[in-house]
Amino acid sequence: MVWVLGATCLANGAWAQTPAPTATQSTTPPTPGMAARSAPPNAASETTTLSIEQVLQAAGQNLDVAVVRRGYEAAQADILAADHAPLPVLTAKAGAIDLKNGVGGGPLLQDKRIDKGMGLDWTWERGNKRNLRTQASRQTAQAAQADWQDTITAQRILALQAFYDWLAAHLRVEELQGIATSMQSMAQSAQRRLQAGDVSAQDAARTDIEAARAQADVRQAELDRQRAALSLAPLIVWPGQPLQWRPRTDWPPRGPSDAVQAAQTRLDDWVEQRPDVRAARDRAQAAQSAMQLARAQQSNDITWGGTVDHYPMANGVTTRQMELRLQMPLQWGYRFEGEIGRASALLSQSQDLLERVRWGARAELQTLLQAWDAARERLQTYERDILPRAQRVAQQAELAYTQGALTLTDLLDARRTLRTTRLEAIAAQADFAKAQGTWQLRTQPITP
Repeated sequence: MVWVLGATCLANGAWAQTPAPTATQSTTPPTPGMAARSAPPNAASETTTLSIEQVLQAAGQNLDVAVVRRGYEAAQADILAADHAPLPVLTAKAGAIDLKNGVGGGPLLQDKRIDKGMGLDWTWERGNKRNLRTQASRQTAQAAQADWQDTITAQRILALQAFYDWLAAHLRVEELQGIATSMQSMAQSAQRRLQAGDVSAQDAARTDIEAARAQADVRQAELDRQRAALSLAPLIVWPGQPLQWRPRTDWPPRGPSDAVQAAQTRLDDWVEQRPDVRAARDRAQAAQSAMQLARAQQSNDITWGGTVDHYPMANGVTTRQMELRLQMPLQWGYRFEGEIGRASALLSQSQDLLERVRWGARAELQTLLQAWDAARERLQTYERDILPRAQRVAQQAELAYTQGALTLTDLLDARRTLRTTRLEAIAAQADFAKAQGTWQLRTQPITP
């Protein structure tokens, strides 16, 4: 289906006609600021044109993503820390030292009257503790990786919405500049007609006022464009000055008309594959492993050990002795009920959190789906009905005014209606692009 392909291609740079650089698929995490280092050296002094593909790629590598990625790397290290047996313990001792008469002559290790000993102890873990500990760490690392993927998605959604707000602000500036130019020409024409006696001084003054208002609207639109660029800048960390950036004015392609109905049938699958749901599921599995590990504490660990002692006697006889020992805790009156109870409570909590995340994910996807459908209908209404009618009314008003069949007031009202309709059409296009892009980013798999 076309809309599914569009969702898959969004982050891979297939929204516009000209392909943009795509992120290298690798298991090695991307480096923050990679987009900045890949730009031309003179980008800071030139106007930079950004596409949605470049913005999404950079947003997936920003500092917020890097912070979460460090947590994943730490969780990976926890697997190594958990997957090892207890280390053996080496013990060396020197005892029976006579402080009054001394220890005698001769070599230290052979003839001196010192009770020397060396031992080795090692703990034998029972109850499959090592495997359970490693399994819990591995599942926690998987949850951290899913958090990383969810952060990438969230940052890309923020960047996508900021980009289309910026693009809409840019198009509003261009639209209002054209209107301001037209109003300025009309005001100059009114002044010439005033000198010729064709219009009244009041009508000429009204055209001057409308021209000044159009210029004021342009300045406000330019300020809005600058604010939108500055809002996008922290999300992508792109080189150069944000006020020198310009968006590539390409709107995303639209899917088929039945895309919303087709998406509704796969809602359950998309809920389960969302990174936040997978993270909650992995944490529930880690809590299950922790529960089994807590119960495994009831299987006593045994510490085996041995010591070799050496003591030279006064008559030259050397005494060598060996000691073997076994240690284990005696679970008298307590069998780790506290640890088991806590692990059981955390397991129930993780399962409740998983259900809450699932319900929230489903509600969010349904909301995004309805927003996408509503934005599509609103945009089609403007393109097929409202905007063409406003353009026809304005053209008819212009023609009637030139023939003297319409007053200046009616002409200005028609122009205002057309201006408002064009600006609303730009807003409708931006809302549709944001709704469709957010849905696609939320339903496509992410591979860091």
